[in-house]
Amino acid sequence: MVDQQMRSETDSMGSVEVPADRYWGAQTERARHHFAIGRDPFPLEIIRAVAEIKRAAATANAEIGVLDGRLSELIRTAADEIIAGRHDGEFPLHVWMTGSGTQANMNVNEVISNRAIELAGGARGSKDPVHPNDHVNRSQSSNDVIPTALNVAAAVMIASRLLPALANLREALAGKARQWRDVVKIGRTHMQDAVPMTLGQEFAGYVGMLDDNVERLAFAQKGLMRLAIGGTAVGTGLNAPAGFDIKVASELASRTGLPFEAAANKFAVMGAHDAMVMASGTLRVLAVSLHKIANDIRLLACGPRAGFAELVLPENEPGSSIMPGKVNPTQCEALAMLTVQVMGLDAATGFAGAGGLLDMNVYKPMIGANVIESCRMLADGMEHFAKFAVAGMEANESRLRETVDRSLMLVTALTPEIGYDKAAAIAHHAHHEGLTLREAALALGHIDAARFDRIVDPASMTGEMPDIG
Repeated sequence: MVDQQMRSETDSMGSVEVPADRYWGAQTERARHHFAIGRDPFPLEIIRAVAEIKRAAATANAEIGVLDGRLSELIRTAADEIIAGRHDGEFPLHVWMTGSGTQANMNVNEVISNRAIELAGGARGSKDPVHPNDHVNRSQSSNDVIPTALNVAAAVMIASRLLPALANLREALAGKARQWRDVVKIGRTHMQDAVPMTLGQEFAGYVGMLDDNVERLAFAQKGLMRLAIGGTAVGTGLNAPAGFDIKVASELASRTGLPFEAAANKFAVMGAHDAMVMASGTLRVLAVSLHKIANDIRLLACGPRAGFAELVLPENEPGSSIMPGKVNPTQCEALAMLTVQVMGLDAATGFAGAGGLLDMNVYKPMIGANVIESCRMLADGMEHFAKFAVAGMEANESRLRETVDRSLMLVTALTPEIGYDKAAAIAHHAHHEGLTLREAALALGHIDAARFDRIVDPASMTGEMPDIG
């Protein structure tokens, strides 16, 4: 085996041997050794957000006059390459590092520095002409960069991945609701037969749940817009020139299309990460909604011959290694599982948010990773559920008619005409004697045939379909 070529890099603690073909430097290499914990990579979404911050900072520093224009351009070019995904292999660290995320910040600083040096014709590791701290990290601290990156990454992920996936699933369910607006079925409360409704109304309920989640996500996003950048170490802004924070936030807003702004109270957004906790909690609510929808659809489709069998799901793959011909509601199960995972991640994020002490929360990498992972799972899950479950779903209309015809709870419509007690007597008599409601009503003499036929009309009992657009 050929020995890996190494180069020597230095940081404030001395010299470190670094793989010669890598852009990272001494601090990243130390972190690789000291934090080789688990198998959870620090999310690239946050790495790219850090690169966006470095790019914006280089622009702001040059405009203010504390960074040479040529160095600013080199930093921006290197940052652009990271943002474009050209150097994804240069970020080897795991989530489980220092709670400030300092190693992740320095990883980006070092990669930008060494790539910028290379672009300038220099030697990696020389820190000439671009120093990772003095130039790339100018006017910044890990303590304000990482919380800013968490907010930016989460907000971008919600806007670019989660909300489009949510809109897609919402429209898929709305399409079914419109298609089935006149398909009468029996509603169920307490898992028991209830009064009639339409299948369209049932699905309109799911659509409404998702619409409510869009509103909640929009509210959570507002909190993410207030950025910690410019607070530097503890919120005082030491070593950050006047106006730096506003310029960086403005640049981030321009590049992402989101209304980021410099937080007026840096101490609030650095001592706590309540906006990220709020975002996580909102993702949990979406997960709760999706869990209910997935399990409802799974239950309505159970069968095909010994269950409800009101819905027919697409047959995507064999369901059993022992039972030939068995097909399972696999997309429902996958969505339900991932929503439970999101709920668990939110519980951990809540503890992490509450665990911030004094002037800096030291659970940053975990909070960021949990929110990004929740966004990713929910977006992927909704996309697959819409495509592989909802799109090909069909109503078993013959089965729905059968259950409507057999339902005892249609008797509810008679209550205003003959009273609760007589209506209940009809239902019990029909159930115990194996009769239809009509037969039981006539047998007990509580109502005549003409009035029964006029009143007990399932379609007339369903009411209006909600407006779902």
